[in-house]
Amino acid sequence: MADHARLVVIGSGIAGLTAAIYAGRSNHDPLVLSGDEPGGQLTLTTDVENYPGFPDGVDGTELVQRMREQAEQFGATVRSGRVADIDASSRPFRLELVHGDVITADAVIAASGASARTLDIPGEEELMGFGVSTCATCDGAFFRGEDMVVVGGGDAAMEEAAFLTKFADTVTLVHRREQFRAEDYWIDRIEDHVDAGDVEIMRNTELTAIEGSEEAGVDHVEIVSHPEGHPKRRQADGEVVDEDTLDVGAVFVAIGHVPNTSYLESTDVRLDDAGYIHVAGGRGGGQTATDVEGLFAAGDVVDHHYQQAITAGGMGCEAAIDADAFLEDE
Repeated sequence: MADHARLVVIGSGIAGLTAAIYAGRSNHDPLVLSGDEPGGQLTLTTDVENYPGFPDGVDGTELVQRMREQAEQFGATVRSGRVADIDASSRPFRLELVHGDVITADAVIAASGASARTLDIPGEEELMGFGVSTCATCDGAFFRGEDMVVVGGGDAAMEEAAFLTKFADTVTLVHRREQFRAEDYWIDRIEDHVDAGDVEIMRNTELTAIEGSEEAGVDHVEIVSHPEGHPKRRQADGEVVDEDTLDVGAVFVAIGHVPNTSYLESTDVRLDDAGYIHVAGGRGGGQTATDVEGLFAAGDVVDHHYQQAITAGGMGCEAAIDADAFLEDE
């Protein structure tokens, strides 16, 4: 026998919880499946300084917890579980969870977010958790006094590098291009740390391997550089690049995310080449609708451009309103 919910929200980050708040207020008693990373990416952020209503900033975990309590206050139920597959060939939808439970639903909102992208270089997988990490706020304190490397050029990389200065002897920010993609705010903060001697920047540089062991942790990384950027690609094309090593005790990877949408591959939901969900968009209602009637999407599974907490929340609101209209019609 399968449990049944009028509306299932897949994901418990900002998009999913906002959808649950609005769906709860519409008396749909939504069931929220928390996924592998309950609370989403915001729980990995110590200080959220740009979420409206918090002039002094707010801890990411605290913000998510308050949103969860608000959703539950309006009738939402949050349940542990990750969706492995959805059968959308008939109604109600049939959701099979990884541990084997089955849930049916009249409507579904996919708000399962995205997971950290990795470098795919030798030593990275073997040393993940033993000096290699995708979350500075989670693991930075474990490597107090070490020389650390942060890989990336966006807001996340800048934030992680700034955060790690509290623990590291030195932080080296490695970016494969000359220009950063981060906001000016974060670039200015990192430049301040550079002036203070806390951070060193290595542009047009990439890691090619991470050396170490589970027992001793990370020992050093191998790097390549080229004055015009993308050195690994140039090396593969036969160009000459500079090769070197850096002695470090920890490596933090902050190079973007991959949308968590594999559970939709057996459905008619349209995904782009990177796995992001295509939604209707446009003007008027139904902007979060997918190609499968009754299945809506919101947050970082859709948005590969803005990727902000506030935009995820706005899209979660839209998805709940679209789902409410669909359920009322049904």
